[in-house]
Amino acid sequence: MERMPYDRIICVSPSIKSNSELLSRLKIDPEDIYENPDDIEVVDRIKETIEKERDDLEEYIEKKKKYKELMKLLSKDDMFRIPDDLLMLFYENGSFEPPTHRWGGKKPCIAVLFDDCLGSQIFTKGIRKLNALTIYHRHTGQLKGGGAIGCSLYFLLQSFKCSSGGISKCIRGNTTSLAIGRTKSDKELDEIAEECGGEVAKEDFLKIHNQATKNSKFDFLFCDFNKKENHPSMFRKNLDTFIVP
Repeated sequence: MERMPYDRIICVSPSIKSNSELLSRLKIDPEDIYENPDDIEVVDRIKETIEKERDDLEEYIEKKKKYKELMKLLSKDDMFRIPDDLLMLFYENGSFEPPTHRWGGKKPCIAVLFDDCLGSQIFTKGIRKLNALTIYHRHTGQLKGGGAIGCSLYFLLQSFKCSSGGISKCIRGNTTSLAIGRTKSDKELDEIAEECGGEVAKEDFLKIHNQATKNSKFDFLFCDFNKKENHPSMFRKNLDTFIVP
């Protein structure tokens, strides 16, 4: 996440404030931290935040058009023909100030991070809302002129599957990237291998995972389910070393 060009990161985690290094590296604003994953309304507030970014951008676009119109009228040196509301919209401190936007007039790049949320109400009672956000994440905050603000979703988990309160099949099915560290559970690794069964044989997957993680407890296997055509493999050791099955 630190290497991606995110303008804003929203974090849902009961433990985030205990990790000051992560907070400072990712530059997460206090207003974008939700510490109670048992509050299922958090998902609604995340959507509202993205829609507010949409509203701010569209307001800026409209004001920019009006400012351009004002400058054109002022160039004709005929103040009396300019509507009062247009004059007052931009007049400030003795001059006409152009409109401003938090992100310089571009669509902000937003990420949402869910960390330490296994077993919480968001993953149980509120799973339908979370599933909907997962399915429509790219279309959240739709713009009048086409496109949307959208967001990227990240899930940090100690367990890929669990009987209750884990990530749903919907979320797993919409995964575009998967980073897998070492695991002491052969059963869990088998389950992950089965999820990736459409991409590579289970036996090959287990060998690839071992190759990626055998040297250090900090190493991980990165699976890219939407790899670029010029990439030799969908598998990498960490983020930068391709593993070809």
